[in-house]
Amino acid sequence: MSASGTSSNHTSRLTRLTRVWRLARVAAHFTRAAGVAGLGYPFMSIARRQRALQRWSAALVRHLAANLTIHGEPPQQGTAPFLLVANHVSWLDIFAINAAVPTRFVAKSEVRRWPLVGWLCVKADTLFIERARPRDLARIDALIANALRGSDGASAGMGVFLEGTTTDGTQVLPFHSSLLRPAQQARARVVPVAIQYRRRDGSICIEAAYDGDKSAMDTLMLMLTQHEIHAHVHFLPSMTTQGVHRKTLARDAHAAIVRTLYS
Repeated sequence: MSASGTSSNHTSRLTRLTRVWRLARVAAHFTRAAGVAGLGYPFMSIARRQRALQRWSAALVRHLAANLTIHGEPPQQGTAPFLLVANHVSWLDIFAINAAVPTRFVAKSEVRRWPLVGWLCVKADTLFIERARPRDLARIDALIANALRGSDGASAGMGVFLEGTTTDGTQVLPFHSSLLRPAQQARARVVPVAIQYRRRDGSICIEAAYDGDKSAMDTLMLMLTQHEIHAHVHFLPSMTTQGVHRKTLARDAHAAIVRTLYS
């Protein structure tokens, strides 16, 4: 499924001074996060870390002039284990979800090497996967299952992106099912999450997408050109993992997200 989202006719350019001011606010926000993560996290309980992550993520979304709308009921940490399964558009996806419910994510190993952001992801207990190494799946499966059970001392809610890459937001690629195996092992529920970014005229905001040859900084600078971005995060009804083949789970979660975004 797809929807139109060309950049040339819809990009609303802000003044250079406004863009510089926004960029400075984002940089200051990341700097404060580094201070909290480096100095405060070692002395915080898991619950306090989660609250700090949720507040920081919500503030980052605001600094990027994004109006965040949460649809549905996000699952709550500390209750039954859950695995969020979302479509993937931007690095902003993680923070938009965290603003609703603080969640540990599985990220590609390259993110660990990003300046500052990678270090913050490590502090947030992100699990990193080597996608180019099929044998790494066994290791990451065990880590996800332990995290969902809460046996590693952290939260029992995880988030994954099953497309394996990002899109410009006009489509949802087929889901890979391999990372659903740990949810079945831990008897966790799967919660599909549909994410979409729109401009203020209602068209899809492809400027928010971290796709193609764009760098993370390219995406940031494009987002700063928008007067406002409407970020929509839909938490859809949860799905049981017991007695269901993981490929069926992946297909059903994908279909639910596509219906939500493009029907």
